[in-house]
Amino acid sequence: MEIEQALSALLDEVAPVNEIETVPLHEATGRVLAEGVTAPFAVPHFPKAAMDGYAVKAETVKAATKENPVRLKVVGEMLAGDAGYVNVPNEIDTVDGEGVSAGSDNSDGGLTKALDNCAVRIMTGACVPEDFDAVVKQEDTDYGETEALIYKGVEPYMNYCKVGEDIQEGSPVLAKGRRVGRTEAGVLASLGITRVEVVRRLKVSVISTGSELVNLEEDSGISGAAPEKGKIYNSIAYTLSASLYNMGFEADCSICADDEQRIEESIRQALDKSDVVITTGGVSVGKKDLLPEVLDRIGAKRVFSRVNIQPGTPTIGSVLNGKAILSLSGNPYAALVNYDLYFMPLAAKLTGCAAYLPVRERAVLQSEYNKANSHRRFLRAKVEDGRVYLTAKAHASSVLSNLLDCNCYIDLKEETALKPGDEVTIIRLPD
Repeated sequence: MEIEQALSALLDEVAPVNEIETVPLHEATGRVLAEGVTAPFAVPHFPKAAMDGYAVKAETVKAATKENPVRLKVVGEMLAGDAGYVNVPNEIDTVDGEGVSAGSDNSDGGLTKALDNCAVRIMTGACVPEDFDAVVKQEDTDYGETEALIYKGVEPYMNYCKVGEDIQEGSPVLAKGRRVGRTEAGVLASLGITRVEVVRRLKVSVISTGSELVNLEEDSGISGAAPEKGKIYNSIAYTLSASLYNMGFEADCSICADDEQRIEESIRQALDKSDVVITTGGVSVGKKDLLPEVLDRIGAKRVFSRVNIQPGTPTIGSVLNGKAILSLSGNPYAALVNYDLYFMPLAAKLTGCAAYLPVRERAVLQSEYNKANSHRRFLRAKVEDGRVYLTAKAHASSVLSNLLDCNCYIDLKEETALKPGDEVTIIRLPD
């Protein structure tokens, strides 16, 4: 079976999570929106100055030049946060004979004709008063306080942010299934949205099988000590749980010795409390590879096994009571590759969020790989500007550390060798 067939068969067996939670915006980061968001008002909801300068009527100053400046009366000042402008004190008691007293509030815009030869000193982000349709940046003026010389004309709405320039009232802003990141959070905040409906966090249990595995004693105060001979630290659990936490999911990790009864109990308990169960180890044909038999004993439906992939050929996908069980190799790299290939699309299906799907691209190989494998092979690599490099010298499935210099996999067809200049398919490693 090919990977795509195996994945499609597994996804057909599961249904999206339908529980919804309402959370404060500051807790929504990394969560998936359960409902689309429509703008309740325009952003900005008032016209804003894009520059420090003077709010003007563009028609009044369109002919202004350095040699022939236009002189305007400064009738007020607007700072960011002001609702209306307050007139600056001067000796002008009227404007064009219309009886505008110094110190009066003209923010209602009822003096259109009187303001033809006037300006309002304004700062970036401040509300542009009604009857003014542009802003002259201060560098194009003499910085006058009661009168200002304008040295350069402007077109209507220059240096002027119109109402709804960012977001129009009533427009769709974020779609259902969108994951909330920093930009999404900022947009929601700009709309005054304090609470959002999100999909319940996925709950994933990671069961690492193998009598050789030991947990890190994180509270022991001892760091960097090797385990006893014959034992290894459960590194793959930390690898997978880090990925799960980064996606905003809940992860419960445990170790289970190579014992059929204990493995069975662990899987049953995990199914009761989780949306997905991931096991590592015990899927091959060795004396202690017990997962296939245990899965049969609990009545799990075998969806796929022994897929055309290297590493991780023995990976098993099964389902029980509508919940997926993904049984991975115990070798760290093999486990991680197959986790990325199967769990990421599974997470996308369960949450309704396409952001979890693996990203495929084409790139040009800069290295040589002259081994033609009998299975479809996934090679760790690094891509930069459309060029991909095989930075790892060792490709063993038990080696994890050389992934530190990689950011993608090369998806290599079976019986295929590679040379520099070949175009290849890559899959980006998740963040």
